[in-house]
Amino acid sequence: MDKNISKKAADNIRVLSAAMVEKANSGHPGGAMGGADFIHVLFSEYLNYDPSDRKWFNRDRFFLDPGHMSPMLYAALAMTGTYSMEELSNFRQWGSPTPGHPEVDVERGVENTSGPLGQGHTMALGAAIAERFLTARFGEWMSHKTYAFISDGGVQEEISQGTGRIAGYLGLSNLVMFYDSNDIQLSTTTNDVTIEDTAAKYQAWGWATMTIDGNDHDQIRKALNAANAETEKPFLIIGKTIMGKGAVKEDGSSFEKMVSTHGQPLSAAGASFADSMKNLGADPENPFQIFPEVADAYTKVNEEKAKKAAAKKAEQAEWEKANPELAAKLAQFISGDAPAVDYAGIVQKANSATRAASATVLAAFADQVENMIVMSADLANSDKTDGFLKKTTIFKKGDFSGSFLQVGVAELTMGAIANGMALHGGVIPVCGTFFVFSDYMKPAARMAALMQLPVKYVWTHDAFRVGEDGPTHQPIEQEAQIRLMEKLQNHHGQNSMLVVRPADADETTVAWKMAMENTNTPTALILSRQNITQLPNGSYQTALQAEKGAYIVEKDADQPDIVLLASGSEVSTLVEGAKLLRAQKGLKVNVVSVISEGLFRNQDATYQEAVLPVNVKRFGMTAGLAVTLEGLVGANGKVWGLNHFGYSAPYTVLDKEFGFTGENVLKQVTELLS
Repeated sequence: MDKNISKKAADNIRVLSAAMVEKANSGHPGGAMGGADFIHVLFSEYLNYDPSDRKWFNRDRFFLDPGHMSPMLYAALAMTGTYSMEELSNFRQWGSPTPGHPEVDVERGVENTSGPLGQGHTMALGAAIAERFLTARFGEWMSHKTYAFISDGGVQEEISQGTGRIAGYLGLSNLVMFYDSNDIQLSTTTNDVTIEDTAAKYQAWGWATMTIDGNDHDQIRKALNAANAETEKPFLIIGKTIMGKGAVKEDGSSFEKMVSTHGQPLSAAGASFADSMKNLGADPENPFQIFPEVADAYTKVNEEKAKKAAAKKAEQAEWEKANPELAAKLAQFISGDAPAVDYAGIVQKANSATRAASATVLAAFADQVENMIVMSADLANSDKTDGFLKKTTIFKKGDFSGSFLQVGVAELTMGAIANGMALHGGVIPVCGTFFVFSDYMKPAARMAALMQLPVKYVWTHDAFRVGEDGPTHQPIEQEAQIRLMEKLQNHHGQNSMLVVRPADADETTVAWKMAMENTNTPTALILSRQNITQLPNGSYQTALQAEKGAYIVEKDADQPDIVLLASGSEVSTLVEGAKLLRAQKGLKVNVVSVISEGLFRNQDATYQEAVLPVNVKRFGMTAGLAVTLEGLVGANGKVWGLNHFGYSAPYTVLDKEFGFTGENVLKQVTELLS
């Protein structure tokens, strides 16, 4: 692109970014104005996409980390034709496709929802891993780049360590990241918070780095050329940019490099909006315009992009013709549809821990689901994701023929990587750790729920029955917290997450079936460390009733004297208690397994009332906070749970001390009915 037009295009992005924030009277114009040069050069000259088919699978991906720089992204995408000036002028308004932080919209070129700093570039890492996984199976013809854009805040967030370490270890030369280093953050300068040498840090992790003037287009091109030529390492471009580039005061003096422009419109920050617009070549009265020469240049850009995409698609067509079976497999992967699995053929060992039962299912997946990627935060032999690992190999630099990623101790990083894999598409990400450490993963799990990504979480060691490890490792409040995600709806009116806690080995098989067939939201599987007694008449066919969220395990009558309900380990405890209630009190007792309250609530009223009769008292038992079951039990019932942290002792001792025994079920129900 002509040098003068290229500069004008970057200035046009600056104008539109500042104008969006000014009109909304809310936002972050300074960083967007500083990063405009890089994003213009990237989008116009390097990023491969099909202007008429933005969902083209083999496109390059661009992941924005600092979501507060959304004006820059929307302005750049407007140049490519996916946003109108009217849509930009409605920045941050109700019903607008230009929210304050970008929300995934692939048809418009927005690859990821971004906002919580650090997660965006970690999603890029996940996408880059997915790309290597797929090219290892189908060929380098489908290779493409993943570009990330990060700011000072993202570099400072702890998640960046896990991302930097893993990308360097894997030698992901398909990952290119631009660090918008303007020395300004929201409330201060970076000199007030850090003295680190960012280049040295990333080099220590195994990255190639180059530091440039991030507002100089020739230097940006030189860096991107070097990054694209790199074959051994991920590439970090450190662009020293100017916060609020082009901003001026009313007297024409510079208002660049000001902290205030990070989080306020130019006029509120102390600059002159009108004079800044003039300085950048725009009409202050009508800033929402693409300059004519810039529009012409981008028309030519899109024509070139279309030609390149057509050539790549023709290459794919030739490959598909020569490899029909592989082509069919790739199409199935990309579809996102649940794979065919012989769940009925999975043989479970009775009275197993549900983590062990999960390992049995994962072993079957290793044979039957070819596009599954399993991860574990250094716990594969404890969370039993090693059931999958034993049948495959781990990812290493230059070798993505296996299907397992050893993440190391980095739960949040793992969760965000899984999101990036799901956003890329073509793979099914699974990640495992102890349930208590779901606390570390919650920010990424929330983003998965918001973006409606079918990530699968394997959370084991589900209760105080972790025993001797004590309260630091015994989840108490975690189930109540994560089940709130079943009550929170996504933007399509669905439960934002499916949360399942199976009651025995057969229910675990069904729980995995539910997880795999849930292609619209993330799924959490909450699994036990200790063995669980098989439910009465337990079988895979019986356990299929769990697909409705809750079902009657033991039924004495349509209108029993009491309904006992729980999930997970506690269901078998209720079965013990039911025996005592029948033998000693002559009561008619129904026992209900509630694997997912959210899913149960989605059933029709007739089914719900058949499982939980309206006029029958209910007793619930949960190894966590009582609130987990209080909504199902109701005001006329009672929940036996925990309202305190656990203690270090063998789990059998804790069961007795905390009242999780059949004898206590007898006692509590007797009191309830008296």
